[in-house]
Amino acid sequence: MLIADTKTDTARVVDNLDIQKIYAQDVIKKVTLLGCLAFLLVAMTLVSVCTGTASLTIGEVGRVIAHKLILAPPASCNSLADTVVMDLRLPRIFLAIVTGISLAGAGAVMQGILRNPLVDPYTLGLSGGAAFGAALAIVLGTSILGPAFSVAGKYVIAANAFIFGTITMILVYGIAQIKGIGPETLVLGGVALGYLFAAGVSALKYLAAPEVLKDLVVWLMGGMWGATWDQVRLLFPLVLLCLAVLLRYSWDINTLIAGEEIAVSLGVKVSRLRLICLTASTLAAAATVAFTGIIGFVGLVAPHICRMFIGNDHRFLIPSSCLLGALLLLVADTLARTVMAPIEIPVGIITSLIGAPFFMYLLIKRKRGWWSSSSR
Repeated sequence: MLIADTKTDTARVVDNLDIQKIYAQDVIKKVTLLGCLAFLLVAMTLVSVCTGTASLTIGEVGRVIAHKLILAPPASCNSLADTVVMDLRLPRIFLAIVTGISLAGAGAVMQGILRNPLVDPYTLGLSGGAAFGAALAIVLGTSILGPAFSVAGKYVIAANAFIFGTITMILVYGIAQIKGIGPETLVLGGVALGYLFAAGVSALKYLAAPEVLKDLVVWLMGGMWGATWDQVRLLFPLVLLCLAVLLRYSWDINTLIAGEEIAVSLGVKVSRLRLICLTASTLAAAATVAFTGIIGFVGLVAPHICRMFIGNDHRFLIPSSCLLGALLLLVADTLARTVMAPIEIPVGIITSLIGAPFFMYLLIKRKRGWWSSSSR
């Protein structure tokens, strides 16, 4: 009997070692993916900053940056290259990266906490609310914050878009609380409010003067053409803070994927988790959309691509989705300003042209359940 018990204990130790080895290999694979995505993002940043109507070499870009960091004498820097890199391209590139990070990260979290693969910041009505707020500012020239704020010029559009996008999520969550909170209620409430705000935008389009209508349509298409360093400095810490909050609850989201009953039995406060994650996701997405306009599919496609490789472990899914979202949006923005240069295509058109066919491909290719890869 003692020999049998010893063999059993030995077998258990061997099994535990095998499990630890498999887990370590899985972690290495996921970390490798993160490293590859980070490398591709840096490489694409260099390509993007060198590409455009005025082509630059990597050496010229390096000298401009070194000059700004006081690592090179002023004589080594070309004034035209300095203007193109520092005033035109880098703010736009960093705005695209921050926007991609916020949209993809928010999409990954929303899909997880609602256990719905078709959810992203726009499915829940955020885009509709933001579009209505921007339309009010563009067509009527007024801000929800009052006439005093309207003197801030272009920032009134961003403020209105952010506020109405946030209000939309508050209304969606309020409806869910009245009805009895659940993933289906949140999604359906977001869809309903999205249609309501879409009707409001259509009404404002109908009432708008021709020159104002053009501005509204351009904003709704989405783009990075108004990027400034002030916008980047404002958005970067906000998005970083929201992502830190989301990563803090990544283990709880992993538990929720297995089912609400299991999550509750393990001590997860599901309602509180959804409230915190939805709030952080909404703030990050609404803040960036307020400056860029409506950009679709990034928050929907990027998490799905990453999930195919690393499963539903949100400790890795959230950062990998953020990196891939930034990469996809940066590629789209580079194409938007170079394909028909000097004419610029709105980024929202490029992301839709790329994202819609790819997402259809994912829908057709996936034969198993959306969440069956969580153990991978």
